[in-house]
Amino acid sequence: MITFSEQSEKQFQDIVSRYPRKDAALLPVLWLAQHEFSVLTPEVRAYVAQKLDVSLARVESVISFYTMYNTGQYGTCHVQVCRNISCQLRGGQEVLSAIEQELGIKAGQTTEDGRYTLSAVECMGACGGAPAMQINLDPYIENLTPEKAQEEIRKVKREHNH
Repeated sequence: MITFSEQSEKQFQDIVSRYPRKDAALLPVLWLAQHEFSVLTPEVRAYVAQKLDVSLARVESVISFYTMYNTGQYGTCHVQVCRNISCQLRGGQEVLSAIEQELGIKAGQTTEDGRYTLSAVECMGACGGAPAMQINLDPYIENLTPEKAQEEIRKVKREHNH
């Protein structure tokens, strides 16, 4: 069975103490769990649900919405493209297709060399600069065109090859 380390358990107690109800600490506790275990596996998600006395469905709904939670093994470069309505209305699908072409994979896949993972994410909250993408935890890249998105990927490839 999986458990927090002594240090993370202390951080957990500190986080929970800041909220009027334990379940309100779900987002920061998930972040703590991700820091501790690297990946929010089904076992980690169940552990967090049990620690906070919330349903597993609530944990799943939160991690499927927020883009900062890692639910699988990603490549060293994680490319996330927003698929929500504002981005889609401004050409987000074409941007995603251009990135898929540049990386040679589809959304939800990782390149064979393990370097790049491409994810279509629910909402980045960057509607004013739609369409948007993020590479790892770097700032959002906004107002994308298919060509601009491919150039950003090429730039990352050049940086990672040195």
